[in-house]
Amino acid sequence: MSAPVKLSVEVGGLRLKNPVLTASGCFGYGAEYADLIDIEGLGGICTKGLSLAPRPGNPPPRIRETAAGMLNAIGLENVGVDAFLDEKLPLLEGRDVAVVANLFGVRPDDYAELCRRVEGSPGVHGVELNISCPNVKAGGVEFGTDPRAAAEVVALARAETTKPLWVKLSPNAGERIVEVALAVQEAGADALSLINTLTGLDIDLATRRSVLANRTGGLSGPAIKPIALRMVQRVAAAVEIPVVGIGGIQRWEDAAQFILAGATAVQVGTACFVDPTAPLQVARGLEAWVAAQGVGDIAALVGTLDGDRA
Repeated sequence: MSAPVKLSVEVGGLRLKNPVLTASGCFGYGAEYADLIDIEGLGGICTKGLSLAPRPGNPPPRIRETAAGMLNAIGLENVGVDAFLDEKLPLLEGRDVAVVANLFGVRPDDYAELCRRVEGSPGVHGVELNISCPNVKAGGVEFGTDPRAAAEVVALARAETTKPLWVKLSPNAGERIVEVALAVQEAGADALSLINTLTGLDIDLATRRSVLANRTGGLSGPAIKPIALRMVQRVAAAVEIPVVGIGGIQRWEDAAQFILAGATAVQVGTACFVDPTAPLQVARGLEAWVAAQGVGDIAALVGTLDGDRA
């Protein structure tokens, strides 16, 4: 009988039973899916983005299926960090699954305050900063496209939390994404997750208007996977902290490609809208893949693009 495969990984100080998490914005606050799937089979849950105050989000229509994915302009609707801690998080108590709170703000100090509020909660096992947000103090420029602004946010957050601190990078940084990654690593990030959605537009020919009330939205799903893979490979090769791969992961084969490109773990997002069991299927598929490689431990396959071995 063959030895069991080791799927557990450590991502920036957070131990996961397997490397598959759900992506922020695609799995609610976690408990909503508990009647549909065994959430304890997940490596972790990244919550819907949390802000200091509740947000109603954008007016509809704010979601649109595309030929190879989805456009969304939800507008980061959420109940606010305090309501999450008081009302949503208790629903996950006793569940053997890591909870990573995704946090976002419009001013650098917002991130510090958000980290301060979740710091005392044992039910939050890690923090993921969404820096793909407009910095109102800098005229609406994304924190994630400016290495200096990104580093400022991370340094402020780092000072307020001892929890594992992940930073979610924006593909809108383009060729500067490695520069941003190195800046936030230096500022105290424990891990990086990438990529967030790409800005896109779809048009209704009958009305000659955008299909979204917000005009543009974030493109996710299979269409962005090749871009995400390239960015993950470049960033993972440049930094010394773990990388979590995101973008168009539907099946275990997609996740395996991210691992070969250098990701220690992955997040499944848009696929959850099609099949809530997708993250669990990805985890099971990865287990069989690792066994077939004859290595016994998924960590041995991280960053082995071109057939290299650790």
